[in-house]
Amino acid sequence: MSNNLKNATSYFEKAQKGYQKWSLTPLAKRAELLGAFAKRLESEKDALAETISKEVHKPLWESKTEVQSAIGKVLISIDAFRIRCPENIRALPQGRSITRHKPHGVALVLGPFNFPVHLPNGHIIPTLLAGNSVIFKPSELGKKSAEHYIKIAHEAGLPKDVLVLADSSIEVAQALLNEPINLVLFTGSYKVGKVLSEHFASKPEVILALEMGGNNPLVIGEITDFHAASYQTIQSAFITSGQRCTCARRLIVMEGLRGEAFLKELIHMTRGIKLGHWDDKQEPFMGPLVSEKAADHVVSSVDALIQKGAKPLYPLLRDKNDLKLLSPAIVDVTGMDNLPDEEIFGPVLQVIRVKDLKQAIQVANDTRFGLSAGIFSDSQSEYKMFFEGVKAGVINWNTPLTGASSYAPFGGVGYSGNGRPSALYAADYAAYPVASIESATVKIPGNLPPGLEGVKQ
Repeated sequence: MSNNLKNATSYFEKAQKGYQKWSLTPLAKRAELLGAFAKRLESEKDALAETISKEVHKPLWESKTEVQSAIGKVLISIDAFRIRCPENIRALPQGRSITRHKPHGVALVLGPFNFPVHLPNGHIIPTLLAGNSVIFKPSELGKKSAEHYIKIAHEAGLPKDVLVLADSSIEVAQALLNEPINLVLFTGSYKVGKVLSEHFASKPEVILALEMGGNNPLVIGEITDFHAASYQTIQSAFITSGQRCTCARRLIVMEGLRGEAFLKELIHMTRGIKLGHWDDKQEPFMGPLVSEKAADHVVSSVDALIQKGAKPLYPLLRDKNDLKLLSPAIVDVTGMDNLPDEEIFGPVLQVIRVKDLKQAIQVANDTRFGLSAGIFSDSQSEYKMFFEGVKAGVINWNTPLTGASSYAPFGGVGYSGNGRPSALYAADYAAYPVASIESATVKIPGNLPPGLEGVKQ
């Protein structure tokens, strides 16, 4: 047996042992321990944010926001569990009907690099709250952040065999998938999500929740404030250096003077975006991508678009001293045939010009993905038409595509998910409902079926 197989088995056996105790721990006690974890995160949030920024190159202000979101997740998850998994009791003639919820068992959380704490935490907290144990396999690019997060959790009192940190290697992840895991929670690309789906196709008993990417459309409708709309477009497309699954990838604008005036303002504002590193004296809006390999892919993707006829409206630039650091790019791909329907995971915005809102909705839906979509418009009727026509799991009006509330479900359709949204709805996959009809005594009913002459009433 290889070391990776041995490690995977060791992680699973540890978590399985922890589950036996944790699942019998009262819900109130589990919530209390998670609350202690949130308090510990609060006291160490600055140190954890610095670890995140050092590792994945986020500006410090963004890492602090990430940690704060992780802290807030505890109370939100407790509230969500109360809403989604309540105990329901209904009186029946023969007793009472009760619906309760039980944990599945051992969960495997496969975390991403772009939010190395917040996104796995969004799976971990509701899954632990429901009574499952968790094996957390972080991204290889986010393992230091994961180690820091788990250290805080264990110091706060969460048992080490209930929340188990696995090695970050791909080989260990592959080995873990062959253990008798009950629940697999993944955040990442469609390519990897498809592999996971195929792997578990013959194991329908395993709960699989997939959060994948998006080729997200942002439509510019009847707006008057181009300055505000440009700001919100930048927030939609270039925050986290474009490394969010909800980032706008396609900017759909109307032909004519209004569309041109908006693009002029957007390009002007984009020139003012400060690039830099997390520890720069003057904090930047955008930092480097997570790796040179990631930056290489973005550069080659933009080059391929230009070779096919795309016109740069704002050129992609690469810092010679740090090859991970890229400027935003805005490219006009209007009229191009066979545009790749893929997620360019970086600060790249593709402009498509259309005649009217009807065509804008058609273009917005011209993708196999369906995570987020949005429209900037002063017209509520335009938003209504857009909402009714577009297919996505997150649809926003006059707010960034990257804005999503943990008090709502989060997930997409098509290549973006498999119908198991997280956030508020994470409780749905963290526990399963158990229906019972209960009576304190065994009784003979008043109305008997025919043919039972030996039964006394």
